[in-house]
Amino acid sequence: MGIYQTLYAFLESFGTYMGEPGTHPWSQGFPRTTQLPSGPAMPTSVSLTSEDFMYPKAYGTPKLRDAIADYYNRYYGCSLEPENVMIFAGGRPALVATLMFQHADVEVRVASTEYTPYYDMLRLLGRDYSMVESSEANGFYPSTADYLGEGNGRKLIMLSNPCNPTGITRTGSELEALVRAAESMNVGVLMDEAYEMFHEPPVSALEFVKDINQTNLFVAGAATKGLQAPGIRVGWIIASKENIEVLSNFSSFGMGGVSHPSQLFALELFEQGRVDQARKAVPTYYREQRDRYAEAFEKLGLELFSGKGGFYHWCKLPGSLTASELNQRLFLDGAAILKGTDCDMARGGEQSTLNHFMRFSFGPLAPESFDSDISIMRAALRA
Repeated sequence: MGIYQTLYAFLESFGTYMGEPGTHPWSQGFPRTTQLPSGPAMPTSVSLTSEDFMYPKAYGTPKLRDAIADYYNRYYGCSLEPENVMIFAGGRPALVATLMFQHADVEVRVASTEYTPYYDMLRLLGRDYSMVESSEANGFYPSTADYLGEGNGRKLIMLSNPCNPTGITRTGSELEALVRAAESMNVGVLMDEAYEMFHEPPVSALEFVKDINQTNLFVAGAATKGLQAPGIRVGWIIASKENIEVLSNFSSFGMGGVSHPSQLFALELFEQGRVDQARKAVPTYYREQRDRYAEAFEKLGLELFSGKGGFYHWCKLPGSLTASELNQRLFLDGAAILKGTDCDMARGGEQSTLNHFMRFSFGPLAPESFDSDISIMRAALRA
């Protein structure tokens, strides 16, 4: 996975791990794990009983499944039941398991610019996939028709929304069109909504679901981003009861369930008053950070193709500068970005159209780091 190659290269150059004091984790995809302005405090403990040290249920703790179903029903007006929810040890295992059990004749349709682990997931699982153009030419925004492509064969559309790395977010009729497509016999949609709360207002495909049991829709979520708890490793899939049963059966032999203490901590995060606060504070804080860095980057000569979701800026570098060259300069000051080529689903290497693009993460950055961030980036661009 490209991000780890960058981290190893950074360690070799700078002599310490990214994230340690004195480093600038612009390549990292995690949020602040401290209380945000006007946001809820993070829980500091959970109470455990002897039962919590027993094996967890394959599909997840019933109370957490209830809480997740209630969350989507309350905010997006759907009618999920706990049996529509499957708990995983993070969002990525949820995505891998969903891909693993697709039938052999299902073609995965994925944008050519997407979340970097998708490439590894599809390649290592041996999935048949084809790419949908997502480039400077179409503003990194493929249409629903682009995703559906031609032909009547069975296909699964896989995408992150808001998109990692671009932050571009599908809302309204375009999002609804994907949900309607998932109601047909030959089309499925795997929607990765890890960054749901980083759009203002938060957005989910489940807003447009009439009866999820009559769809081929899979919605992945996690406590990793909006709930600010990446370290507890709790994610989930929302899907039809039939598909959840398949995933639960897999868990019984392939995963063994998810840590009880982690699930209990996640349950604390879903307390209604806390979630009400988070759904206001998270979008506001990160919109302010997004706007602040956007203004400064444009003054530095970067061309922005960023959307209004997530906590990344998707930037084109000036002149002939490549992201790889920029990183070599940034390493000297303890900083790094994610190279655009790491988000190239074609893995075009030096021939990639994304050679001159970078993903800059402001997810973990404190507001007070802004001036030094811009100073370091300015120096690297001018070097």
